[in-house]
Amino acid sequence: MASTFGRGALTLTRNGGDFAAYHALTQFASVHAKPWVAQEVKFSAKGPDGKSVGLTVDLVDDACDGPRIGVPAAIWKDVAFAATSAGYVGIT
Repeated sequence: MASTFGRGALTLTRNGGDFAAYHALTQFASVHAKPWVAQEVKFSAKGPDGKSVGLTVDLVDDACDGPRIGVPAAIWKDVAFAATSAGYVGIT
């Protein structure tokens, strides 16, 4: 999956189709009292045909010991925003 981010819009590209994301839900997890890490992002988006679709991006590698290689920087920006926002509303 590729992505572009600009002026408040995130476009996800999968299998040659562009999807305009309009909502993102970032899921965080913590194992054995370790720091919280972003696990996945679920996007709600409009597909090329105008229909709503759900797209999920796994952020943890298959061994569950680090970030997944190849996740576009634009998606990490969304994760950073979610992490920063969580602190503002008191989520720890």
